[in-house]
Amino acid sequence: MARQTGSRKRKAPALAASSLGSAAAADGDGPLPPKKPKRPAALRSLLHYLKGREVGARGRAGLPDFEGKLRGYAVQKLPELLRERELALGTLNKVFASQWLNARQVVCGTKCNTLFVVDVQSGQITRIPLMRDRGPGSARAQPSCGIHAIQLNPSKTLLATGGENPNSLAVYQLPTLDPVCLGDRHGHKDWIFAIAWMSDTVAVSGSRDGTVALWKMDPDMFHGSIAWHNDAGLPVYAHIRPRDVETIPRASTSPSNRKVRALAFSGKNQELGAVSLDGYFHLWKAQSNLSRLLSIRLPYCRENVCLTYCDELSLYAVGSQSHVSFLDPRQRQQNIRPLCSREGGTGVRSLSFYQHIVTVGTGHGSLLFYDIRAQRFLEERASASPHFSPGPAGRKLKLTCGRGWLNHDDLWVNHFGGIGEFPNALYTHCYNWPEMKLFVAGGPLPSGLHGNYAGLWS
Repeated sequence: MARQTGSRKRKAPALAASSLGSAAAADGDGPLPPKKPKRPAALRSLLHYLKGREVGARGRAGLPDFEGKLRGYAVQKLPELLRERELALGTLNKVFASQWLNARQVVCGTKCNTLFVVDVQSGQITRIPLMRDRGPGSARAQPSCGIHAIQLNPSKTLLATGGENPNSLAVYQLPTLDPVCLGDRHGHKDWIFAIAWMSDTVAVSGSRDGTVALWKMDPDMFHGSIAWHNDAGLPVYAHIRPRDVETIPRASTSPSNRKVRALAFSGKNQELGAVSLDGYFHLWKAQSNLSRLLSIRLPYCRENVCLTYCDELSLYAVGSQSHVSFLDPRQRQQNIRPLCSREGGTGVRSLSFYQHIVTVGTGHGSLLFYDIRAQRFLEERASASPHFSPGPAGRKLKLTCGRGWLNHDDLWVNHFGGIGEFPNALYTHCYNWPEMKLFVAGGPLPSGLHGNYAGLWS
């Protein structure tokens, strides 16, 4: 990929000197006494402090506990300061997954099986070629599937996602996005829905075939920065098989619906959590292989499609059709009550933890923010700022995303009555905390509708 060059920051122009002093001297009885030179005003706002840390300003490094308090304050106050700028994605269909690559580039995967990088400053889109299974009978992507998962390893040197065949695990090298290997041998027999890295060289994938597969990447595959190519100039990559494959236990309530929908890894406990569509949470001890520890029936069993983990609180969060449930596998009785999204049953579609704040992306085009310590949603504050619509203080803070793009095809006309707008389901969101930015993407919730949404909130 072409290397992006950063733009040089411009210095703010100095304020012009006021003419008030000279006017006073002209109107007065005599010359005014010379003024003492003013000391530059201290910039005490949180934004200036964090910006100073970002550019390496001197003399502003605080004590660790002070910085910790500021980070906590920033996490709680940032959502109400965010403003949206929509990004045009052309005619791509529904963004299912996203991850920040650097300060200005986000990699995304779509329902139309497209892997691309978007520059959030220029809006430029670069498509990444998908890896193809070996052999003439390799399966092609089905039109209703797509790329559901993208994950970077801890050192941000490898990226794992789906291949041209959505049953296969594709691994690319960063930052070049050269292909490294493809897990297409003795792996999944159905679409990959979720991926989690256990270490820099070990990844786990979850599929709707009801299995979880553990993959080990040999460091010899990606040592060196130049990809191998064959005589035709096409990239050459390794084809690998999983080290271990575990099957989700069948539930008596819904034995045919044990599809793995989401994964989350606890580095502190070396444990892997998984959510299946039959309404269960599963936990494995994750080392050189996977050893199942437990399976728990979830309190809300419909459309459990997203999962995240907070290391600081040792807590899993599961998103369902109308609730977020919190699980601590070490506690027999859960002390944190589930939260209700109250978004008309459109479901929780994406979740993330940062410190004590849970960000919830809904199927109705809105972002909600939940304080796990206070066990309540963040609220709007009364403000005279023109950016805030007038309303009572204490109302739940909700950011509503823009319209995006919707294809006005025959299906839209015949089955949805030509409705002008559909709220976009927010299937994915990811934070860039050093830059205080949030990338959000998705598309229309009805499966037959074709459209997309992407926005940068900063």
